[in-house]
Amino acid sequence: MIIQPFPSGPFGTNAYVIACPLTRQAVIIDPAPGSFSKLTDFIAKNSLVPTAIWLTHSHWDHIVDTAAVKAQYSIPVAIHTLDVPNLEQPGTDKLPCWMTIEGVTPDQLIKEGDHLICGALDFEVIHTPGHTPGGVCFYCPKEGVLISGDTLFKGTIGNLSFPTCQPEAMWISLDKLAKLPGHVRVFPGHGLNTTIGQEVWLPKARQIFDK
Repeated sequence: MIIQPFPSGPFGTNAYVIACPLTRQAVIIDPAPGSFSKLTDFIAKNSLVPTAIWLTHSHWDHIVDTAAVKAQYSIPVAIHTLDVPNLEQPGTDKLPCWMTIEGVTPDQLIKEGDHLICGALDFEVIHTPGHTPGGVCFYCPKEGVLISGDTLFKGTIGNLSFPTCQPEAMWISLDKLAKLPGHVRVFPGHGLNTTIGQEVWLPKARQIFDK
């Protein structure tokens, strides 16, 4: 599997290109502010064929370049149903933002247990509400890879103080991730990658962060 992060925008949001080396098919995850040229350059230089945009959630720092990428490649956008309103009308989540963002109508509504395909790669959708109602992670068991969005970071979790956050749901979401095999590599929405096994605090997340 090809996994290339592109930290972008004021918060260093990780936009990703994930590609299947067998078919050269690729997906773009969370096109962050200022990621467009980085994503398109990487795709062109590596002769990849984009097939979709997958969004872990709809906070503005993860969706700003979605409209531009979608227009560039004429590819569908997938997001969980509960995060659709803020994708279509950015700002409805009442998160402070100083950028003008073009809304996007999603082409595919995803939910817990759905499977998303990229060439020979099969990703399972894990619904992980908490940071947003429709937050999801993308899990590829065969490759031992989890794209965790803003649910799980190296050493910490996503912010729970925003208007649409659901702290009680976050603890259930983290419990799901704690049950994944320890070798699974975690690629988060911000910061460095980690593994499930390295995050030994996961089973005690509520005790640590619910203050």
